[in-house]
Amino acid sequence: MNHVKQSVGTDIVPLIDLSDFHSPEGRIRISKEIRAACLSVGFFLIKGHGVPKAIYDNADIAAKRYFALPEAERMKDEADERFRRGFMPPTKGPRAAIESYEFSLDLPMDDPDVIAGHFLHGPNRWPENLPWFRAALEPYLEEILALGERLERLFALSLDLDEYYFVELCKKPTFHMRLMHNLPQTEEEKKALMTVGEHSDYGMLTILMQDINGGLELQPRSGEWIKAPCVPDTFVINVGDMLELWTNNLYVSTPHRVIGLTGRHRNSLPAFFSPAFNTLVECIPSCLAPGEKSKFVPLKAGEYLTQRLRAETTEDGGGYEHVGGHRKAAY
Repeated sequence: MNHVKQSVGTDIVPLIDLSDFHSPEGRIRISKEIRAACLSVGFFLIKGHGVPKAIYDNADIAAKRYFALPEAERMKDEADERFRRGFMPPTKGPRAAIESYEFSLDLPMDDPDVIAGHFLHGPNRWPENLPWFRAALEPYLEEILALGERLERLFALSLDLDEYYFVELCKKPTFHMRLMHNLPQTEEEKKALMTVGEHSDYGMLTILMQDINGGLELQPRSGEWIKAPCVPDTFVINVGDMLELWTNNLYVSTPHRVIGLTGRHRNSLPAFFSPAFNTLVECIPSCLAPGEKSKFVPLKAGEYLTQRLRAETTEDGGGYEHVGGHRKAAY
């Protein structure tokens, strides 16, 4: 395993306060801090984010309660391939130490994107005999969607774009959220298999709530792996592949991974934001220096996400050099 630099503070991965979001001057200040983080490490923490503590605490409690249920109970809501909602048990290969429960936008069956069969578009699946689960997770999902829109505005301002540039592209986001449970591992299991292997996130941005156990590591442009800080009552935000493409590698989609915890469980709730399914993602002209050309071939957002996500359940992970021409391959 590569050497990992210990990082327990926020000197490398900054902590940004969003408390002044509702003032124009505050949004400009925050957007400058976001720009600095995205130019360097591609990750930052946020506080003052506007998500009520009771909402995310209840979601965390419900997730832990759910994963403590017998597997036979959880398998009643096993996710299907069409909608990718529900419980996903551990499998051979990359997901051997992971189980999850999956959500996306809750769309009716007569929605045009559902009728078209677009991946990740459909109704959410809620366990019928576990009313407490939906009662805790649905409000959290709504708060995270609202937080995502606030972040979209800040990212646009950080690039000197119209504040609603990304909001317009994400009016109906291709959104996906997971309750993730990383199973405890022995020392030997940790050496043989990382809980989540090295990868970059596929979409625009990710919002992560993690528990106090940590385990997240990232690899900035320096090439050295560092441990991400774990600060109570904050969310971890990171740039995804599409934002890197939009900015022509100005903002970095940083590789990261999760290291298993000896004898301990790890719970997290990542939420992945991408533009509407049919959006063509291509370099934003203002992100090109005079005479500079785009480093990436434009890609179709929905096609890219579909192929990347479906390959997660295969043992080899698949190869994606052909998808949109993006430089990263899956891990």
